[in-house]
Amino acid sequence: MQRLKKLADSRVRVVDDQGRSYARGGRKTSQASVWLSEGSGNIMVNKMSHDLYFRQLDHRVHILEPFCVTNTLGKFDVKALVRGGGLSGQAGAVRHGISRAIQLFDPSLRLPLRRGGYLTRDPRIVERKKPGRAKARKGFQWVKR
Repeated sequence: MQRLKKLADSRVRVVDDQGRSYARGGRKTSQASVWLSEGSGNIMVNKMSHDLYFRQLDHRVHILEPFCVTNTLGKFDVKALVRGGGLSGQAGAVRHGISRAIQLFDPSLRLPLRRGGYLTRDPRIVERKKPGRAKARKGFQWVKR
């Protein structure tokens, strides 16, 4: 615990000349570039409101989790560009990028994000299909006679 406190104290705030922090996030085959600045809680994904881009409630909640953990809901504006994969992977990539941008903007918020697992990239990707099999692991139907 002492070491974690020391690390949190030694980190510095990383923002550009416009007061924005930038981070990249990833999940499955999706990659997100996220810019975070102080504001009123406006979240734009690919130049659309996150409510319009992510229609499923699960995806919208997934994106807002880093703000809930750090008690910063409605305090930051987010602009995200995401490409690749499907909507679930894109939501995960945006969440990962938001988490990394928050901890760059305010290093004191790193500990709750780290404890919640929001700063760790999920390494799981789709396993490739193998030759002689129906899918990655599923074999063809076997007939005894």
